[in-house]
Amino acid sequence: QVQLVESGGGLVQAGGSLSLSCAASVRSFSINAMGWYRQAPGKQRELVATITSGGSTNYADSVLGRFTISRDNAKNTVYLQMNSLKPEDTAVYYCNADGTRWGLRRDYWGQGTQVTVSS
Repeated sequence: QVQLVESGGGLVQAGGSLSLSCAASVRSFSINAMGWYRQAPGKQRELVATITSGGSTNYADSVLGRFTISRDNAKNTVYLQMNSLKPEDTAVYYCNADGTRWGLRRDYWGQGTQVTVSS
């Protein structure tokens, strides 16, 4: 089975920092990209950042310059360093792994971790 375990969420004051991590336990699954998405109450889920196995990154405009996504391919782990946090960053953050399993395109999601930024 494929399991994505997230950690690192919590409460922080505006301007502070948090680091998220997501470790994927993979069997018969070739990961192409991993990423982070978030969903705030009453809002649609949105992309935060993604990174491919080759290291190409993509960021939402709202976090560009403040957040950094990185990946350890050997550990199948993706990280999100969040700096200069704002109250509008408050959301549940979900880890995602996209790839191929048994010849089919698949994606898997973590359980979500709450990030709360106070003003």
